[in-house]
Amino acid sequence: MSTTTPAALASAIDKFNDKVFIEDGDLRLSFSETQRLCHEGAATLIGRGFSLGDRAAIWAPNIAEWVLAALAIHCAGGVVVPINSRFKSVEATDILNASGVKWLFSIGTFLNTDYPSQLDRTQLERLEGIVVLQGSSTAHHCSWADWLAEGRAQLASAPQLVAERSAMVAGDHCSDIIFTSGTTGKAKGVITTHAQNLGTFTTWSDLVGLDESDRYLIVNPFFHSFGYKAGILACLIKGCTLLPQKVFDVDEVLARISRDKVTMLPGPPTLYQSLLAHPQLAQHDLSSLTKATTGAAVIPTELIDNIRHRLGITTVLTAYGLSESCGLATMCRHGDASSTIASTSGRAIPSIEVACQHSDGRHCAVDEMGEIVIRGFNVMQGYLDNPEATAEAIDSDGWLHTGDIGSLDAEGNLKITDRLKDMYISGGFNCYPAEIESSLNHHPAIVMSAVIGIDNALMGEVGAAFIQLLDSTPENRVTQDQLHQWCRANMANYKVPKHFVFVDSLPLNATGKIHKPTLRDSWAQRQSSSI
Repeated sequence: MSTTTPAALASAIDKFNDKVFIEDGDLRLSFSETQRLCHEGAATLIGRGFSLGDRAAIWAPNIAEWVLAALAIHCAGGVVVPINSRFKSVEATDILNASGVKWLFSIGTFLNTDYPSQLDRTQLERLEGIVVLQGSSTAHHCSWADWLAEGRAQLASAPQLVAERSAMVAGDHCSDIIFTSGTTGKAKGVITTHAQNLGTFTTWSDLVGLDESDRYLIVNPFFHSFGYKAGILACLIKGCTLLPQKVFDVDEVLARISRDKVTMLPGPPTLYQSLLAHPQLAQHDLSSLTKATTGAAVIPTELIDNIRHRLGITTVLTAYGLSESCGLATMCRHGDASSTIASTSGRAIPSIEVACQHSDGRHCAVDEMGEIVIRGFNVMQGYLDNPEATAEAIDSDGWLHTGDIGSLDAEGNLKITDRLKDMYISGGFNCYPAEIESSLNHHPAIVMSAVIGIDNALMGEVGAAFIQLLDSTPENRVTQDQLHQWCRANMANYKVPKHFVFVDSLPLNATGKIHKPTLRDSWAQRQSSSI
């Protein structure tokens, strides 16, 4: 098994060479063509002074250039910093500064937004430049085409430039820093290595049963561990054909499954629910689909049965993980009953320990609830520049404390029953109330806010924000519509609360902290009274 991404790319050339690796619209790139373009991109980085261990960010939806840029960064010995494509300028700037990124590879215009123009370069002292992945060069940005041309010129005079740099990359070198928010409201950068990620997703790919015959439609965003590691890395390891999907559109996904003969389609439960609910489902040929993986929410057994019988997918597996565990810790296996796949997240992957602990550190008995802890090769190296948070997350015995509560049955299957943290999952995206509250509290009309997750039939959960206003008089009071519009302009769409509740004051406990159980009770009472 390869222990670095450049080595995995070289191994793929040996095994698959002219086989198509990436299909994106009219673009078809073989494994060998992918390596050539990645080396050109890497050569430009090296030629511009990019050193071993330097960091470069990617801010774009799922497109072929995202894959090429990531592999180019790795071949240049660098660290990939994915940025959520839904982030606004303030959120992206925070990540770029916190990670000390030298180069940013960004989409040009996407969803009617010019991404590079959002950024204030005066606030990004360490950023040396922006490469526009789809678009033309300007006085301020270099186009991807010109970037590759510069690399070709570099390689013409120094053919071994990238190969020599790639050979310097070791398995224990950092491969990526993925920022994950937490209860403090401040994003934390999770550091993982090449060997950790390749080892984890070689295991994942083996358990799913991926092979070079698979045509893998990646709907999960590349900026997330699922899209990047269970997607790009898995395809590289197993020789699958990678089909990027920019945004999830039910009609387009159904059409692509039929047209592109998709065999592998992972995603959150909402993805499959949307497909199953489509009125023209029966008119699409889904016979090529054979594999699916899901998770990130409690799943009805009926949904697993429908995925198998109505969509015709024979392999349906659920899994559990978090960025701090390279995105994976437990997984169901082939042959598991629908009830096991629906009600649990499977068993620990090989060479990984998973347990549930009491607050005093004792391991829980079978079916006894406690905090889920993980130990093994997949546990992160730590949080970037945050030793205190690292020490809080990983104890002296090497256990990663997830903040999730669950139980293990007699077979070792993990059932997630609750969360120590207030995080909720909306449409497959982790939403952290403290982070959303921090943004809301910047609104000039808001004194204090508190966000809770509430059940939603389509999204799994959505946010309900309780708002205490500075001035609640009718003539000065901000409206729900105004607040909703402000949120959409200042935070990623999935973070925007669906409901806003104006209150005179927020309930506090004895230590002055907002008492969220009271808010949940209040919400339940509001729903009961409206029936």
